[in-house]
Amino acid sequence: MEESTAPFLTNDAVVFGLLMATLAFIFTSSSSKHPFWVKFYRYVPAVLLCYFIPAVYNSMGLISGESSNLYKVASRYLLPASLVLFTISVDLKGILRLGPKALILFLTGTVGIIFGGPVSLLIVGWIQPDLYSGTGPDELWRGLSTIAGSWIGGGANQTAMLEVFGASPVLFGQMIAVDVLVANFWMAILLYWAAKPEKIDKFLKADTSAIYELRDRIAKAREASIAIPSLTDILLILGIGFGVTGLSHYCADFLAPWFEANHPEWNQYSLNSAFFWIVVIATALGLVLSFTKARHLEGVGASRLGSVLLYVMVATIGMQMDLGAVLDNPILFLIGIIWILFHVSLMLFVAWLIRAPFFYVAVGSQANVGGAASAPIVASAFDASLASVGVLLAVLGYALGTYGAYISGLIMQWMSSQ
Repeated sequence: MEESTAPFLTNDAVVFGLLMATLAFIFTSSSSKHPFWVKFYRYVPAVLLCYFIPAVYNSMGLISGESSNLYKVASRYLLPASLVLFTISVDLKGILRLGPKALILFLTGTVGIIFGGPVSLLIVGWIQPDLYSGTGPDELWRGLSTIAGSWIGGGANQTAMLEVFGASPVLFGQMIAVDVLVANFWMAILLYWAAKPEKIDKFLKADTSAIYELRDRIAKAREASIAIPSLTDILLILGIGFGVTGLSHYCADFLAPWFEANHPEWNQYSLNSAFFWIVVIATALGLVLSFTKARHLEGVGASRLGSVLLYVMVATIGMQMDLGAVLDNPILFLIGIIWILFHVSLMLFVAWLIRAPFFYVAVGSQANVGGAASAPIVASAFDASLASVGVLLAVLGYALGTYGAYISGLIMQWMSSQ
């Protein structure tokens, strides 16, 4: 294997400074009244640039998402804290009133991933029959099963498929590239349309009243209690956010090894994953706090601080993406692209049948493909108050990931043997 070229910036403090300066520029320019910026952001959503510009930095070799620790820090520390700050003011009854359509679209997305893999393998196999020529651990279906695990559940489910079907290290490395690049491109598309969902909602003839009612109710509650935050308010918000995050880590450090040692048969539910427990506990405690006086912290900027943490997370996700990687093995990326297209086409068809809004399509898809790390990002691109919907669906994906990916892998194994 060729050694990767070292990035120009290797110090994470410098890289973090670059990312923060980039975010500051994006949001400053997006709020500018200058005609150029007004016209520019009419077509290009700010949140998409928060994701795409760090990807350009990574692809140019200015920084390296692979060698940096910023993504791990953001996903383990900033993401859980942002989930707490989003959920302490959540209207849980309002979310429940959104109805069953969100769950229907999420499960449709799962079905789309299960069967999208075999369909894409079949189509590309017609174009290039030698796809089936691998033997043993290098059989393509073994690698594709790991993508199914990642796109239904997450990293833990992907690892489970690697263990179950035994893809070779070289093949698995190629699948990681397809997984990351295709999933991130799809997230970029979702972020773009999340900023202007009206056109798709009109095509779907969707009833968006429940979503807008929830958004407006939270906005009114925020306006009624809004105040200029004092230093004490800001420290209290951050103290709750990171305090709950610390408690979530403490519990996860106990629970994940305990399930690994005492109930390995439950690993299929990702109960041995520390990240799973961190997200679940942080979200649960945030919901508990929403029934206390902590919910009034929204008036002094709880969700705004949560948004800052989440946008840092967006930037670190973007810096994982190498835009030039598609040139390495384009036929594999073609499989991934057809797979995603099958997945979203099925979701849009079902959404049209049941007149579900695009919000459910976008969040249900990202809860599958992106998991808990990015589903709340897409949900909050519609409105910050809706981030918790993405978290709740993504957690469900952890439970279904291993089963769904296993079924998909068996179908692809059968196809490859014909």
